[in-house]
Amino acid sequence: MADERVIERSVGGELGTRGVPEPEQVVRNWQEGVDLCLGIYQHLKDYVPPVHCSGSEVKPPEDEQAYQTLLQTLEWFLFGETPADGFAKLEQNNSSSQLCGRVFKGGETTYSCRDCAIDPTCVLCMDCFQNSVHRNHRYKMNSSYGGGFCDCGDVEAWKTGPACKKHEHGASEDAVNPANQLPVGLAERAQQLFTIIFRYIVDMLIWSEDKELPLGLQPREKTDSYFCVLFNDEQHSFDHVIDSLQRSLGCSQREAQNYTTLIDKEGRRAVKHGSLHSCQETKLEVFNITNNVFQSPLRVEILHSSVVSHQTFALRLVSWLNQVISYSASLRQIFCEVVLNQESDSDQPCLISKLMLADAKLWKGARKVFHELIVCSLLMETEYKRLFAIEFVTHYKQLQLEFVEDDHDRNVSVTAQSVQIFTVPTLARHLIEEHDALKIIIETIIELLSEHMDNGKLHFQSYSQDKLFRKQMVLYDLKYVLISKPPLWTDRQREHFLEGFKAFLRLLKSMQNMEPVNRQIGQHLEIEPEWEPAFTIQMLLKCVLSMVQEWCASDEQVLLRAYKECHRVLSQCSNECNQRNARKQLNTLTMCGHSISLKRYLVSREPVSIHLPLSRLLAGLHVHLNKSGAIDKLEEFVPPSEFQVEKLMDYPLRCLVLVSQVSADMWRRNGFSLVNQVFCYRNVKWREEMFDKDIIMLQIAASIMDPNRFLMFVLNRFELFEVFSKSPVPRNKDVIQQTNVLIEELLHLIIMVVGERYVPGVGHVNKDDVTLREVIHLLCIEPMPHSELAKSLPENENNETGLENVIHQVATFKKPGLSGHGVYELKPEYLKHFNLFFYHYYKSQQTKAEDEQKKRKKQANSNEALPPPLPPQFFSTFVKVTNILNCDILMLILRTVLQRAVDSTGRLWSEAMVQKTLHLICMALQEEQSQLEGGVAEEDVTFDVYLKATRVGSSAVNAESILSLLEKLRHVHQLDAQKDMINWTLQMFDTVKKLREKSSPCSATEAGSQKANETIQDKDKAERKRKAEAAKLYRQKIMAQMSAMQKNFIESNKHLYEKATEAPRLGTIRTEEDSVPMTEDSGVALGPMQGATAAEKITLICILCQEEQEVKTDEMAMVLAACVQRSTALSKNTSRTITNLGDNHDPIIMHPDLGCGTHVGSCGHVMHATCWQKYFEAVQNSTRNRLHAELSFDLENGEFLCPLCKALCNTVMPVIPLQAHNLDSKDTETIAQILTLSRWLQNVSARITGLNISDTKGKESNLIQASPVSWKNPVEFRSILSFGVQSPIAYSKSIVEMLQLFATAVYRVGLKVAPNEADARVPVMAWSACAFTIQSIVFVPHMDVEDSWSILDIDFFHLLVSLVLAFPSLYWEETVELQPSDISCAFNNLYLFHLITMAHIVQILFTSTTDCPMEQDGEESEETQSATELYVILREYTSRSLECKPHGWYLWNCVKCGITPFLRCSALFFNYLLGVPPPEELSKDSSEGQFEALCYYLALPTNLFKLFQEHKDTVSLLLQRWCSDSSVQSFLKGKRTTVRYPRERNQLMELPEDYSCILNQSCQYKCSRSSDDETKNLALCMFCGAMLCSQSQCCREEVNGEEFGACAAHAINCGSGLGMFLRIRECQVLLLAGKNRGCFIPAPYLDDYGETDQLLKRGNPLHLCMERYKKLEQLWQQHRILEEITRNQDANQIIFGFEWQQF
Repeated sequence: MADERVIERSVGGELGTRGVPEPEQVVRNWQEGVDLCLGIYQHLKDYVPPVHCSGSEVKPPEDEQAYQTLLQTLEWFLFGETPADGFAKLEQNNSSSQLCGRVFKGGETTYSCRDCAIDPTCVLCMDCFQNSVHRNHRYKMNSSYGGGFCDCGDVEAWKTGPACKKHEHGASEDAVNPANQLPVGLAERAQQLFTIIFRYIVDMLIWSEDKELPLGLQPREKTDSYFCVLFNDEQHSFDHVIDSLQRSLGCSQREAQNYTTLIDKEGRRAVKHGSLHSCQETKLEVFNITNNVFQSPLRVEILHSSVVSHQTFALRLVSWLNQVISYSASLRQIFCEVVLNQESDSDQPCLISKLMLADAKLWKGARKVFHELIVCSLLMETEYKRLFAIEFVTHYKQLQLEFVEDDHDRNVSVTAQSVQIFTVPTLARHLIEEHDALKIIIETIIELLSEHMDNGKLHFQSYSQDKLFRKQMVLYDLKYVLISKPPLWTDRQREHFLEGFKAFLRLLKSMQNMEPVNRQIGQHLEIEPEWEPAFTIQMLLKCVLSMVQEWCASDEQVLLRAYKECHRVLSQCSNECNQRNARKQLNTLTMCGHSISLKRYLVSREPVSIHLPLSRLLAGLHVHLNKSGAIDKLEEFVPPSEFQVEKLMDYPLRCLVLVSQVSADMWRRNGFSLVNQVFCYRNVKWREEMFDKDIIMLQIAASIMDPNRFLMFVLNRFELFEVFSKSPVPRNKDVIQQTNVLIEELLHLIIMVVGERYVPGVGHVNKDDVTLREVIHLLCIEPMPHSELAKSLPENENNETGLENVIHQVATFKKPGLSGHGVYELKPEYLKHFNLFFYHYYKSQQTKAEDEQKKRKKQANSNEALPPPLPPQFFSTFVKVTNILNCDILMLILRTVLQRAVDSTGRLWSEAMVQKTLHLICMALQEEQSQLEGGVAEEDVTFDVYLKATRVGSSAVNAESILSLLEKLRHVHQLDAQKDMINWTLQMFDTVKKLREKSSPCSATEAGSQKANETIQDKDKAERKRKAEAAKLYRQKIMAQMSAMQKNFIESNKHLYEKATEAPRLGTIRTEEDSVPMTEDSGVALGPMQGATAAEKITLICILCQEEQEVKTDEMAMVLAACVQRSTALSKNTSRTITNLGDNHDPIIMHPDLGCGTHVGSCGHVMHATCWQKYFEAVQNSTRNRLHAELSFDLENGEFLCPLCKALCNTVMPVIPLQAHNLDSKDTETIAQILTLSRWLQNVSARITGLNISDTKGKESNLIQASPVSWKNPVEFRSILSFGVQSPIAYSKSIVEMLQLFATAVYRVGLKVAPNEADARVPVMAWSACAFTIQSIVFVPHMDVEDSWSILDIDFFHLLVSLVLAFPSLYWEETVELQPSDISCAFNNLYLFHLITMAHIVQILFTSTTDCPMEQDGEESEETQSATELYVILREYTSRSLECKPHGWYLWNCVKCGITPFLRCSALFFNYLLGVPPPEELSKDSSEGQFEALCYYLALPTNLFKLFQEHKDTVSLLLQRWCSDSSVQSFLKGKRTTVRYPRERNQLMELPEDYSCILNQSCQYKCSRSSDDETKNLALCMFCGAMLCSQSQCCREEVNGEEFGACAAHAINCGSGLGMFLRIRECQVLLLAGKNRGCFIPAPYLDDYGETDQLLKRGNPLHLCMERYKKLEQLWQQHRILEEITRNQDANQIIFGFEWQQF
């Protein structure tokens, strides 16, 4: 089989066996022939090139040449001349189109204008958006799913600004006669050629024979040459297909990956070429490997090579046609005529319909080019777009049925073109009016859902989730076609719309009362029913229902007829239910002298459904009738005798009762399914067409029915009739609790029915009033961000909430800080609109809002009552709803609740019940007050709540009045929280009383109310004042007692206060001076003037055992939790290759580029070494027991989390106390006179030479010499010891172990090698980490590392640290352990520092003398003269390779600026090492005087060039060696580069202010590794600015045998494993640390509302927030990326599932 898989040309009969003749000759033969079609087919049969079985998408050059030759032949025929000339003439005559028509790729950024777009589907491409007026409007950014096109130039898509600057001058009208705009004969030839070619395309793409070709294309000889073709599907994963191909084909993983990628992209791919038998074997093997119980096998077909060749060429022809018609609108129109033309004597559909009907059978690549051809041809011409739309609607049902059975995504289905057709307003209305589009779409939905029907009702208990999702897509088409209402109705439009409306009612009828539930009693429900599909359909229908109502409301006749039809269908449903309940007898219920006859129905015992779309649609239509005034004509269409309102309200009422019973925990045995349904019922996504409409239906009923009958009906359905009609009977606790909750829900329902008037058509309000009220009540809960507000508001058909219209009126915006988001806070003047029982509150929201409002009132020292706000007026037809507040039944209910609360002996009441009762009483009194204040005579006032509430026994014999009960209620201590509300209610009674007494006109209410308020408020204030005084006296008493106790304690424990003055804090250092007398501090850190340092006493508290310990050298070690990591944060060289790792690397020298260093950080928390060891062992043991636990740290690499702050650590650092240093002034002066720099260099040189010789001899002889300098003058060798030695400090074993542990960790992490304590590089790495960490504190910096080290290639601060810390090793002797004395250390440090400083000055002068200004700036000074002199010397030593002598002041300025960072790092280092306090100037923020202070602290002259003058003889030789180095000469001659000083501070790459700029940049990016033009998932490296294809096969790389994604591979070199990438399409930052760690954080871009927008879900314009950008930069510069990732992983366990190395 191996030889058959070799990639070589297939043998397809006669294909490719002869050379292709010249195009001109072929065309002449065609024209001379009898049958043009036969001639072209014969030519294609002979010369269509074969295809290859290859994992590459790049075709061989000879195949590409063959394709071009064939296409050129067709072009020759089309133009009758050379194709180049023909195309040139077309371009010359063609006028640019007004339509853009750019087809979007998947993931491409699109823009939609919220101000101007007709609907959200109207989008612009990036170029058109940038050149349009919408750039400055409210726009949204989104990622395209692919297949759509730019709507620029479409006047029906935009309210204003339909075209950008590029398209506004294009031709907008179709040519009347296309042939007139073309050269002579071209139109006729085009029509002939397009007909033949497109028929060939259709025939080949829909060809179903695997082994034969159509007539006219069959080869002369049939060969045994076949392809095994694997097809794409959406069921099998990438990994599964790759593994299956490897096993079945025996290919490598790379080949299998290439095949899989191409199959996913193109839809199919030939994976095997050979004989029929061998291909059948491969097919069987793939089937056996992939077939299992859970998945169907991969689709594999065996096709003859000639079939594959012609199908491949047919696809190429589609692209060619697309290209040709793009040159001329006339050619495009001719093509459209051809593909839409239907032969008159045939019943076959037109060519485009044939291909469209076969769309589900095509593979993905064929679909894509076909759909692109539709967009670029048929949809670009208005008339042909209409004709194509008719064809589309004609075959709509069949297309959708096939799409449901298909397994490809919708964006590669022809059904996705519906959005391009149905969203064009005039076209959609034309299709509805002339071709019944609305009816066809709805009937398609009904047929698709028919398999889910059970007794005429939808039932989704067993279904395929994927298929159901596909069926639901049709609902989007229903929404699209209804987007634009007719501005002017015609009779034909009315009839066809109503036909569609009737079909819609049939759909809703199948949903009415679907999936009813029965209350489980006794046993819990075993299997919870499926509920999501029904609610998903309800959610998709929400906008459709709203739009249908808007369409109906736009024409009075349509509205009335639609209402009649809806009422008829709803009555049918009710009658069907009544027939099933025909045996039930009527029960007559009596209460307060009123009676009602009802059939017995108990929600708790019988089936009840939450799905009532018909009832809710009728309620919506009724509101529109009322709003438009057509309600007066309703009787003509629906006679009063047929309008049985009790039947209409029954089902919505049952649903509301169900919700109430669920709240009362009566349905808890039905499981979470019902709880979730109830939640969705009131959720913002559904409530407009569910909960809200049910309330409206009850309001309709209440406006028509007698209020007492209405309430009796409601009581009966709530199963509370007996609770209020009979004496309470003792029941068990659960029943009482359920009854109380039901009464609360009943009262709340009455409040909603009477008080909720913010619906246009119910109350006198508009849409902005409704939104305003919603926003007020949301902000009463808490301040909210814009996105949270938007999510809590219902969206219209254009996905708009109306929030922007009102938000600035009611709220103030509070900007965000470095984290979080901006929030809106409610303005105080709108608090008066707060309604505690707002009907869209959940219980938790209501409680939170109540607490918040009472808290505000308490802070303002005002009354805490929360009375109902004044509602807007009802429409005239709803006015009677308020009669509920005045009816006898409600009085009975209120009186009963208050009576039980006053008795307070039983449990048949609750505080919430009383609270709602008070709310209802206040609403009733407000209604009466408004009537009385309206100037109506008292005898004409029909509202007599006051009289009924104050009359004894008004509704029940010997019953106490409501007013008297309220008076008694004030003394019920369980209702203390409601006292303010009770008082407010009593005030309302007084106000209404005075109004009825006519004691004063309109002002009487205010005066009475004010007086009553003052009286009660005075009492309240007096009470509060008394309590405050008592609390103040109590606090004073307690404070006095504590003060006395404190004094007594101090007197009793004086000895403690003498020893210590303040208690140590957790993890902090407490110091006190030693008893050693100190000399006056000189403020100099180096040399003979070095200041004295006292021994430091450090007392620390272990965070684990909480024990305190003083840190001493001979005690157990105290350690700091630390994290060692490699870092590139100080280097600006983005093109480097990291090489400083591995067993062969010598870290002794650090390049000044600081390309990759080792950084040590600590959280600062301290532990005993033994405590930490126990903690680490415990973590290891506990982790071993958790076999499958995902951890945010790697124990194998010594990682752990700090026990206190949970910061990531991988080692510990011992705390070493600072030792006392005090130089004897006399000895220092003596030594200073003897030990000059030259003498010191001689001593050091002799010592180093001796040690080197000793080491060499020892290695050669392998003997231990008694004297290491037996061959050298011992006096010279030991001369370094003569200036002072002392015994080394003896550290405890614990400290030594911890030092070794820390140094080994630095060595292991810094070099990425295995731990080895004996390696000589261990201390070197520790010193390097010390230098790098200090440099990361001070500054951040550039260049290529050379193979040989010169003065240009050394970072001198790293060298300084290493030399100072390593220098004491020179004092080592065989027989005794020695270290330099304090005086020797002072001189050693001074001379080392001076030498390195001079070398660094020379380094700066070499690299800082470019671009020197010509004019002198400033007067000559000592420094400028010295700088000039040194530069002259250097120029002489470099053989005048240095540039001409620049100005002295410029040289001095270069040196001063360049060396300051080095001096800062040195000052920090010596301060940490020696403890000499620095001058105060160095602690100030101001830079003034800091250079002089640094020089003084480091024992340097302020004129740094004096160092060269003082040590001229010694330094001259060094200068000559430095200047003669070949690397220096190469640099000075421009042959190499190096770091220049001062080094630039390293920063993250600069980001644009507008995020759309990044999106546009990503759209223009073309990956060099990919040959396709598909949009990639791009990521931007924020360290270097590289653009990468994240999670894409094209840019995957192999590192050390492992495959990495582009970002992970890039991070290895750019950030030494750390990475920070901006994922452009997702608008989030990806942090990476190695291959197993990563997290996502928001990008530093905020919208106008101060919020981030991860994944661009909202799509608002985004702008760079510099504060957050700087925070990201600090995260990188302060080496906290690893810590941030760890904290994110701990907080979000879900991110463990990511394979971070694949990004």
